[in-house]
Amino acid sequence: MNDPVGESIAAFFGKRIEKGDRVCVAVSGGRDSVVLLHALKHFRDTPPMRFSLSALHIHHGLSPKADEWAEFCVSFGERIGVPVAVSRIEVLRLSGKGVEGAARRARYAALAACGADWVVLGHHRDDQAETLLLNLLRGAGVAGAAGMPSERAALSGPIFVRPLLDLPRAAIEAYAARTGLDWVDDESNDDVYFRRNFLRHDILPRLETVFPEARRTLARAAKHFAEARALLDDLAAINREALTNANGRILLDGFNALSLPRARNLLRFLWMSAGFSMPDARWIDEALRQLRAASAQTRVSTPDGELRVYRGELFVLPHRSAPPEFPVECTVKSTLEKGALAWAGGVIRVEATKGTGIRREAIGANPLVFQTLRDGEYMKPHPMRLRKPLSKLFQEAGIPPWERRRLPSLRIRGRLAWVGGVGVDAEFSCEHGDEGVALSWSEHVVEQLDAGQDHRDGDDSIE
Repeated sequence: MNDPVGESIAAFFGKRIEKGDRVCVAVSGGRDSVVLLHALKHFRDTPPMRFSLSALHIHHGLSPKADEWAEFCVSFGERIGVPVAVSRIEVLRLSGKGVEGAARRARYAALAACGADWVVLGHHRDDQAETLLLNLLRGAGVAGAAGMPSERAALSGPIFVRPLLDLPRAAIEAYAARTGLDWVDDESNDDVYFRRNFLRHDILPRLETVFPEARRTLARAAKHFAEARALLDDLAAINREALTNANGRILLDGFNALSLPRARNLLRFLWMSAGFSMPDARWIDEALRQLRAASAQTRVSTPDGELRVYRGELFVLPHRSAPPEFPVECTVKSTLEKGALAWAGGVIRVEATKGTGIRREAIGANPLVFQTLRDGEYMKPHPMRLRKPLSKLFQEAGIPPWERRRLPSLRIRGRLAWVGGVGVDAEFSCEHGDEGVALSWSEHVVEQLDAGQDHRDGDDSIE
């Protein structure tokens, strides 16, 4: 394809994509994503490229036209020979987030779970210019002024890419006109109540009467800020390595010894590295203030997660699910067949063993009863040791206070037999050769993408 859109895709993906890779396009039905999907289909069919191509439309249900947009996307995919799936999501408004922000986060979470190697977004240079200007007016620092990255690898899951980010909107309009494509228009894109639309339809056209290359210049400035952000991230990574102990956590004393700019930069880096949205400057300043007078009760939260302190170490944590309110009762047979039991956002894994775990004989025909712990309980983790308060065993195991109420415990005949993170009570433990049941508890942290600066086809629209 001899056009700017095709050339941009070829240049971007030529050294990235490999044969057999799974590529998924986020298609809203708007012009930008329709052009992107159409161009990628031709790129897929051009030797030597042989990758799997699909598309995903996110149905938020927030617009009366949401069903029409979904039907259009599926129909368009059928016409060009690309399967388009529709993911219906429920938008939950989070504290401190508007409906647009909540919809954006839900959309990116759905895209992250699509099972592809690459998720491709249709943002272009004009979107980047608008993002930079919008973020600057929000008081963003270097990271916000860097705008949207052309490529972003998440902690797990697909890599999010924007192959058209260096192209102006006019090039995408020209492609759509040349190929005779149709698309759907979201009426909210013309509503200047949304700040991005106000900048696009009012402010930027005025700027261009005096600065004709305003959008190009703003997008170029975003690249400069992106380079500066990369350098700050490098510095933060150096500081993190220097302050990380054998447990893999940041030492609070070393953190507090950093200069305020370095501490602020490192804290922002830790938050983003955990997959959380960019915290605002006020949150950073409040967190730094509390860390300098830290105690075991220190807790600084955002809608994504929380910062805590234990034994002079920093913990950056997602918000945890609450444990079941009532005991969970099941048979040994059914538990072994399932192999795992969901618990408080984590999982209890169960397997048959010999010589380790809980003696099958001790269980007998009794049900397994999982529940949260009570105050003042004791365990005997070893036959040659005295029974100890669980609080003491938690301290020995280094389990922070806020985790203890979430831990699963197993009771047999009403007696405490096992505690997640601590182990099996000696009364129920296997000896050599005994048939047993081994239990283990682990967290399942669902990664959250930093979608705070990303928009559907570059807009603040919510469908």
